Amino acid sequence: MKFFAIFSLIVVILTGLILSQSIDSENEIKTYLDRSVPYVGTEIPRIQGIDGSGIKIAVIDTGVDFNHPDLFGWGPDGKVIGGYNFIQRGEPPLDKNGHGTQVAGVIAADGQATGIAPKAKILAYKVSEDGEGVSSELIIEAIEMAIKDGADIINISLGVNKTNSKIERAVNYALEKEIFVVTAAGNDGPGFGTIGSPGRNYGSVTVGATYNNLTSSLVATLEVDEKPYTVIPMVGSTKVDDPITGKIVFGGYGKIDELSQVDTKDSIVLVERGSDVEGELLYFSIKENNAANAGAKALIVYNNIEGIFLGELIHEFMEPDYKPQIPVVSIDRDEGLEIKNLVINEIEGSLHLFYNPDFVAHFSSRGPVSPFYIKPEIVAPGAYINTTQNNAGYNFTSGTSYAAPHVSGAAALLLQKNPNLHHHEIKSILLTTAMPVSDAYGQEFSISESGSGRIDIANAFDAKLVIMPPNFVSSVSSDHLISEQQFELKVLEGSLDYIQIDFEGPEFIKFAHFIEGEKLITKMSMTEKNYGDHEGKIIIYHNEIRYVVPFLLHYTQGSVLVNQQNDKLIFDIYHPENWSFAKITVTNSKDGKTSTTTMTPNKQGTIDIFENSEYWIDAKIRTNKNSSSAYNTIEISTLDEKSQNLNLIELPEKQILIISGIVIAVGIVGILKRK
Repeated sequence: MKFFAIFSLIVVILTGLILSQSIDSENEIKTYLDRSVPYVGTEIPRIQGIDGSGIKIAVIDTGVDFNHPDLFGWGPDGKVIGGYNFIQRGEPPLDKNGHGTQVAGVIAADGQATGIAPKAKILAYKVSEDGEGVSSELIIEAIEMAIKDGADIINISLGVNKTNSKIERAVNYALEKEIFVVTAAGNDGPGFGTIGSPGRNYGSVTVGATYNNLTSSLVATLEVDEKPYTVIPMVGSTKVDDPITGKIVFGGYGKIDELSQVDTKDSIVLVERGSDVEGELLYFSIKENNAANAGAKALIVYNNIEGIFLGELIHEFMEPDYKPQIPVVSIDRDEGLEIKNLVINEIEGSLHLFYNPDFVAHFSSRGPVSPFYIKPEIVAPGAYINTTQNNAGYNFTSGTSYAAPHVSGAAALLLQKNPNLHHHEIKSILLTTAMPVSDAYGQEFSISESGSGRIDIANAFDAKLVIMPPNFVSSVSSDHLISEQQFELKVLEGSLDYIQIDFEGPEFIKFAHFIEGEKLITKMSMTEKNYGDHEGKIIIYHNEIRYVVPFLLHYTQGSVLVNQQNDKLIFDIYHPENWSFAKITVTNSKDGKTSTTTMTPNKQGTIDIFENSEYWIDAKIRTNKNSSSAYNTIEISTLDEKSQNLNLIELPEKQILIISGIVIAVGIVGILKRK
């Protein structure tokens, strides 16, 4: 369904990840990327002549419309200097869907629209025709070809909603070749744990989406009996100067006769989406008009199916001369039904709609993806992004697909300024200089929602210090209360003479640090038994620039010890209570593949090692009272090449090799007998 209006919502499904909004090309709205691009701080690089010149960015997507005037040209002299069409092999990777063109425009549009790095060149790899499905094998092929074609940066604004070990290895191979890889987190929020591959990849930079400027960043809060609820303003609603307060009443589906049966005067009306009559179309505009005419001050529409949704008041089927009169928000079905059940007791509510550009978009997929590293690492504008569209057009579009290219463009600017930067150093600069993002109540979003914060290119461009790692996850337990973390400090300009370290975190964590040469060593000690996950920040000031390193600290009762014996890992469990059983999962950091084993106090657990890599150990320990987790990591570097090659062969291949070996052996025996 397409609504031709100022903001009309199109749902484009690209492996379940793309949400976009479009406008009529005849609209007089300016078609520049003049909202998000200046907002993330591109002015300083441009003043200094940094525009992405000389940088090649691979866009693995639906292709690129290289006939667009802002992305014009196919071949060495054009904007799109190369690439490959994996759908119609032998044909140029021309975009017929629009998604890849939108992504490329955010990165490098150079015309009426201006991208983050307008002079950068694009390598277009078409892995999907219509945006309705993407083969993981084609993503892998595209990554491998981008490496051969000399890409400096790879942008992947699509993916699959699960872990794919082959994609993980392909991304890691690109990283080994010093290519900066950016992936979109996905549009399966606001639930946690909703990021799939390649966004789950440990080494890539995974990007979530925020709003981008005051004219397109309307957010809402709802409190009922002092309890906050998640609500989304409908397209067409406007901000209010002060919170709207009043009693909440239930108005069925928002029909005139239903509203006439309740006291709606100066109230906040709650209604259900849709209708109880089959085939009846009760548009949100009709519900809003009925509620406003009945004297309501605001309207809440809860979903008639699971989950939350983005609704529209302005659309092509609305009544002539219709204009919204009261604020309207949508809410998840479960929360809506919860409020409906409270209405019996004449509850009061408070609804507020206001602008907050640094707000994580509701659709943006959240972490965690692992207890051992942070995803997403960063967020960037991804709501109502005005960018290039097929057939020389422009449109407003939303999704993490359009947040990711903001980061790809930023990396191009940093790489042009300093070509000697490694991909992990670019990542560090972007993450440690990001700006904090806060929810509708002024509280900073969690690490699993926003990572290090919203990208700020101006801050990153001025950075003189590289901090490794730029974020971290650590573990302590009841038998080991101290976490030590070591950071490498690389000065790009100046010296380490003037450096200051601060700590922000829970009061029960005692923080200490010292600097030894170019290393910062920190220690965090637990002073209270506050088991659970705790977030905080280590703040480093250097040459008047502020760098922030967020962390997640697991504080567990039990612990898991791990030792290597040849090609095996051997485990030992500790718990202050009597434990009876433990399940241990070991994850290979290179591809996300897992192996499991079990233990009891009388049975030792072991797991075969597949290759030299860092392995993450997650132990679920069962006691008489409950089950809890413990974590550890181990770096393996002592396996010889022969053992690694054998272990890396997939099981079916191993079976084929064994059978082939038997056949060859039998053949040799036969030959000998005939002799």
